[in-house]
Amino acid sequence: MPYSAGRHFLQIPGPTNVPERVLRAIDRATIDHRGPDFGLLGREVLSGMQAVFQTRSPVVIYPASGTGAWEAALVNTLDPGDRVLMAETGHFATLWKNMAMKLGLAPEFIPGDWRHGADPAAIETRLAEDRDRAIKAVCVVHNETSTGVVSRIGEVRAAIDRARHPALLLVDTISSLASIDYRHDEWGVDVTVGGSQKGLMLPPGLSFNAVSDKALAAAKRARMPKSYWSWEEMLGPNKSGYFPYTPATNLLYGLRESLHMLLEEEGLENVFRRHDRHSDATRRAVQAWGLEIQCANPAEYSSSLTAVQMPAGHSEVALRKVVLEHFDMSLGSGLGKIADKVFRIGHLGDFNDLMLVGTLAGVEIGLELAGVPHRKGGVTAAMQCLAEAAKKANRQPVRSAA
Repeated sequence: MPYSAGRHFLQIPGPTNVPERVLRAIDRATIDHRGPDFGLLGREVLSGMQAVFQTRSPVVIYPASGTGAWEAALVNTLDPGDRVLMAETGHFATLWKNMAMKLGLAPEFIPGDWRHGADPAAIETRLAEDRDRAIKAVCVVHNETSTGVVSRIGEVRAAIDRARHPALLLVDTISSLASIDYRHDEWGVDVTVGGSQKGLMLPPGLSFNAVSDKALAAAKRARMPKSYWSWEEMLGPNKSGYFPYTPATNLLYGLRESLHMLLEEEGLENVFRRHDRHSDATRRAVQAWGLEIQCANPAEYSSSLTAVQMPAGHSEVALRKVVLEHFDMSLGSGLGKIADKVFRIGHLGDFNDLMLVGTLAGVEIGLELAGVPHRKGGVTAAMQCLAEAAKKANRQPVRSAA
């Protein structure tokens, strides 16, 4: 392969770019995971993750991908054969449903068109019909990474409450945590699933469960087989900052650094505003190109990524190949039902305005080189959006990042 000058633009919706200072934090000698220094590290990152999830409940950290945290959420709270209500919002919701089936649960999928989030009204209707209370959990993907659609979790909780149903609420935030405002406690979520490789700006390898008191009570009764994923095994040692088995020590170094950046330096509110700004500018570009956004409801637009529909007869695979070969930039592919029909622009994690402009320039030139019908001017429209946001920010009072 010929040498490609400059940086690689990793604009998939995760894994995301890892900041240099996080890489440097990871690049340290491993310490004794039973020693006093590790206890301090463990307590610091566990407390920091509570702030990210906006919860006072325990957070469990696993050496695993987000898929592991999916499994942990299910096996700690449910019994074999339990009915689980899930919403078909896209490829990752489908994968979670498939996992539930493999584990011996009985998932019921509320069908969706992969352009809208979970429908709170449909969830309420189904739960109201469940007079025997056979449904034990409702599982929803907060930000569907395959489609760029956000489900309204607060409204889902309200729907469960209106149905007066005791089902647990399990939510996947793998591509929204630390990118889109998410409130575990306020929204009454029982288990929230997260991963390290997106908004937390880390390499893959850590996953998370934030766990409510109701979920902890369910775990004491749950009969699904578990060992590695057991919350009970984890929560005892976690009280003093330790783990029941060897943790991913060096990734925890990186997590401590990323938490410092997110919570103490930038502040979560500002992190959310930055992601909102970049998503607004990206959508402005897509609309200027005359292309269609996969998410059909503006109230459900994602601030982590934008999925863009290809014009009929044109291949997203071919477009991404052109963009990679000419500009050393990776875009997200279409997945599942929308494979080769949608490309995805990731704009989450360690990302700023100029990086976004470069990303959109690569897409716009790539559309031209790939022969995809479009109008010019998307980058200009995005730049105008960013300029407007900067002017508005300059008129606002200065606030502490903390």
